[in-house]
Amino acid sequence: MIQTLLYDTESQTLRQGGAELIDAWLAEPQTLLWSNFFEESPVVENELFHKRFGLHPLAIQDAQRDRHPPKIERFDDHIFLLVRGLTGEVPGLESGIVQIALFIGERFLVSRHSRPSPSIRQIYESVASDPSMLAMGPANVAGTVARRISDRYWKILMDVESRLEALEEEIFEESDDRHLEELIGYRTSLEKYRRVFNYHVHAFDDLRKNFPVFFPRGLIHLYVDVYEQFDREKSLADMHYGLAADLMDGYISVSSHRLNNIVKILTIVTTIFVPLGFLAGIYGMNFEYMPELQSKAGYFILLSVMGAIAATALLVFKRIRWL
Repeated sequence: MIQTLLYDTESQTLRQGGAELIDAWLAEPQTLLWSNFFEESPVVENELFHKRFGLHPLAIQDAQRDRHPPKIERFDDHIFLLVRGLTGEVPGLESGIVQIALFIGERFLVSRHSRPSPSIRQIYESVASDPSMLAMGPANVAGTVARRISDRYWKILMDVESRLEALEEEIFEESDDRHLEELIGYRTSLEKYRRVFNYHVHAFDDLRKNFPVFFPRGLIHLYVDVYEQFDREKSLADMHYGLAADLMDGYISVSSHRLNNIVKILTIVTTIFVPLGFLAGIYGMNFEYMPELQSKAGYFILLSVMGAIAATALLVFKRIRWL
């Protein structure tokens, strides 16, 4: 599917359509274009990307890959920016990743993604209802898309922070295996997000330091803001990753402490009842001749000995602070 918005800077009108507006854009130099390619066939994309927009074949190849680290590439008349957004199919850290390719020129923006992108959809709908964003240049639309992507990451990180704080309390109150599974899941996802943020930080840092000459100078603040947002998100992801690791260590320590207490109780019971059971076993044997059984005080002596053993064991355990 190809969605196209064509803005005429002279008449200040916006047209919506498909691939046919690309030819109109080529014929009308006063127009600005945003063409969004979603789940389009590679054959059609290659034809339009190369012949209509003059995009580099290797950049097109990178844009069509399912997995490629975010990056920036510079060409004479456009910038190739590869970012990773969220599909929104599943809430939270488990949300799917969508690779979004942005080709940003002075008069055009080409976006390409093979999975649903709520960020692209929301900005496209905003521009369709109010073309002022596109009127400020395709680079403004691209920067706004990048900002919307970073905002969605930010919301997820804030939710993770709240959940980790709640987990910290739950673990010390009553920990179970579900907490450990959840923490392992957070660590795995946060490690992935850390890499994504790191790539974005490098890409937007390069872009802000070497701002393209065909981008309106007023937009540098937008791209600096996007860079700073991703940088904060990288720091937050690092902090949450460390907190998840600390909570896992805390969970293991609490579990070990509880296990030690259980072992202590079992040791106390075993230490007391093993000798008692031994004595009871000896005098419970049905031998015909056992001298002690003939004593009238034998039963009371045995109970006294057993009581003394139990009392001595309890005193010893209390002295070593096991009780």
